[in-house]
Parts: sequence; C-alpha cells; structure tokens
Amino acid sequence: MDVQRRLGLQIQRLRTAKGWSQEELAYRADIHRTYISGLERGTRNPTVTVVERLVKALGCTWSDLLDRTTRRAADRKSED
Repeated sequence: MDVQRRLGLQIQRLRTAKGWSQEELAYRADIHRTYISGLERGTRNPTVTVVERLVKALGCTWSDLLDRTTRRAADRKSED
C-alpha cells in the first residue's frame, strides 16, 4: 500500500474515532469535503499546509497523523 493510501486511512481512523463525518472534518479544517474524500481514498497528495490544518482540526500531533503512516513503510523496507 502506498504512502498516500496509508495517510488517508490514518485520517479516516482519527476522524471516525471522533465520530465526525467527512463534512465535519472539512468544516473544522477549512478544506472542501471532496478533498477530504480524496485524501481518505489516497487519490490526493496533501501539501504541508493541508496536513497542518488536519492536525489542528483533529486535535492531534503531526506524529499522530504521520508516524503510523511512515512506520509501516519503514517496517516493510526492513523486511526486504
């Protein structure tokens, strides 16, 4: 699974843990709902600015959002 898809799944996990719809996260992050959908599907590659908005909206750290995403990629490389 590529990094965009893993990031999207992590965004979705954090969002659903709060009980929010994509619309709610979009409102709180000031990002269009269809963009959130694209992120969660792994079809969008967010800028640093978008990641910052997501972090603030979700009330998490950069690490919460990105660590799980990058750790899996590193684990997979070490298995090769």
